[in-house]
This record gives sequence, C-alpha cells and structure tokens, in this order.
Amino acid sequence: MDFLELVNKRYSERNFAGTTIEQEKLDKILEAGRLVPTACNYQPQKFYILKSKKALELAAKVTPFTYNAPVLILVCYDKNEVWKNKREEGYNSGEQDIAIAATTMMYEAESLGIHSLWIRGFNSKIASEVFELSDNIVPGMFLALGYPSEKSKPSDWHFQRKSIKEMTIEL
Repeated sequence: MDFLELVNKRYSERNFAGTTIEQEKLDKILEAGRLVPTACNYQPQKFYILKSKKALELAAKVTPFTYNAPVLILVCYDKNEVWKNKREEGYNSGEQDIAIAATTMMYEAESLGIHSLWIRGFNSKIASEVFELSDNIVPGMFLALGYPSEKSKPSDWHFQRKSIKEMTIEL
C-alpha cells in the first residue's frame, strides 16, 4: 500500500476491541515518534505509556474519550528542551514537534493494523496533576491505540473532505 492509500484508509477509531497490542508493534510505533523531525532537532517529545489497569483508570479521570483502548500514549513536550524563536517572543516549537510525532505514530500504527485516535478532549492542568508531571512537561494529546472491534467503522464525516482547490493558493 502506498502512503496516500494508508492516509485515506486510516480513520479515528472509537470502537477498540480492547485486545493487547504486541510489545514489538508498540516499540515500532514509539520508534516512529522518536525519529520524527523536530525544530533544530531538539527532540522535546516525551511519551508516557499507559497500559496498566491503574494507568488507564487514571486516564479515564482526565478524559472520557478512550473508547476501551488498551494503550494510551500521553504525548508531551519538555518546555526546557524546545526550540524558541528569537524573532517571535513567547513562541516555542513544542506543540508542532509533538503533533509531528503523534501523526507519525498514528500512521505507523495503521501500517501495522493497529487503529488510533487523537484525543485532545481534556484539561492539560488536570492531566499534569493526575499523572504528577513535572512543571516543565506539557501534555499535548493522548494517542489511543488498539485493534478495531467488530463494530469499527469510520464516522459519517470521515470521508467529507474539501477539494484541493479549497486548500491551496498559489502566490
């Protein structure tokens, strides 16, 4: 399958089977997140793996959108390790760096037959408190991972895409 086929095939899973993901596949997914490009190659991303019963119960206190996923990755960045733009006060690359990492991990998961869901329906401060993250660690998103259940299917709005003409402007 070529990359565009993979991108088109992938959808946000909301019906995980709950089946355990093999460690070697999880390792490949994490490796994909490690190898991504980051601003100035500072690599500020941090991946907190949640798969124990206790960790998943804690995650459920932070967000209701886990859909029985057997693995969650809390994707964060370290404020002390981000690239800071000297031309724009207050800007750092953290959110963009972890967005690249999470997206890449989603596509690696899909290539391995594992479905995913990007979860941002939570309060970062609550996540930091529940998982006792240090002050320099900023939670960006959860990435839910798992095999699809028998009920799995793309949402009705998944295939509603704007045309390329609506998105591109030549200058």
